[in-house]
Amino acid sequence: MQAIEPATLNQRFGIAEVAEVVEGQGGLPKIVIKSAAAEGEIYLLGAHLTSWKPADSHEVLFMSRNSLFQDGKAIRGGVPVCFPWFGPNPSNPKAPAHGFARIRAWELDSLEKHGDDVVVTMQLASDEATKQWWSADFRLTYRVTFGRELTLEFVLTNIGSEPVTYEAALHTYYRIGDISKTSIEGLDRVHYIDKTDNREEKIQRGPITIAKETDSVYLDTTADIAIIDPVLRRKITVHKENSHCTVVWNPWIDKAKAMADLGETAWPNMICVEACNVGPFVVELSPEQQHSMKAITTVSAL
Repeated sequence: MQAIEPATLNQRFGIAEVAEVVEGQGGLPKIVIKSAAAEGEIYLLGAHLTSWKPADSHEVLFMSRNSLFQDGKAIRGGVPVCFPWFGPNPSNPKAPAHGFARIRAWELDSLEKHGDDVVVTMQLASDEATKQWWSADFRLTYRVTFGRELTLEFVLTNIGSEPVTYEAALHTYYRIGDISKTSIEGLDRVHYIDKTDNREEKIQRGPITIAKETDSVYLDTTADIAIIDPVLRRKITVHKENSHCTVVWNPWIDKAKAMADLGETAWPNMICVEACNVGPFVVELSPEQQHSMKAITTVSAL
């Protein structure tokens, strides 16, 4: 599909003084939101959210200064959309990590103003390119509401004649003051898979604190999660709907050094807390069925 110029998209979808489609980094189309409730940015590449600042607050999302902004490459930071698998594809090592959704250009469906909130809706549907990796017939709808709350709604419809099974994650990078002073609440006594320790299953005891590389998949949990950041003096709360797993990730020193699009000095100022359905909690959909997963982020002062 031939790319549509940002000016053309803006003429069709833009909302004067509120939502504008412009040329972003790498010449990629992005939507810039400025309303009384929030400011933000989202790219059509990967439907990738790169900024959210609720009114009277600072930036909530972490973005890598080394991130690539290129067609077919994942953006580092913000909110990558992982679909239809999480991590490496177990049956095809050549398939893109975390699926193809984050490296495809999505179609802008609508920009709407609801009070002071702005809702961006994008779609991605199966085609010849997706079917080289995954045979399913599907339609994805992604709604991002920029307001004093950030609402991410990820909706998959099975439009084929066969059942589909998939994983999905909203791989959110949150900006924090200092990882060594940050804690995560809401997952006490939850079983988790420690991917840094041969995928051993463990039980969380108390708040999560980070003192080394962390890559943990918390299982069978729908609870709200709170990121307590005493340095930036704020609490970030994540409320989930129809998400039965939560991933917590920080690459720490050595892995960060090995990631050229992240860099060795970024890891102390980021934590990923991801609403997802992965591993034993994959989503199974019969033909014509639909599944919606939602993550709602709010920020309050400590």
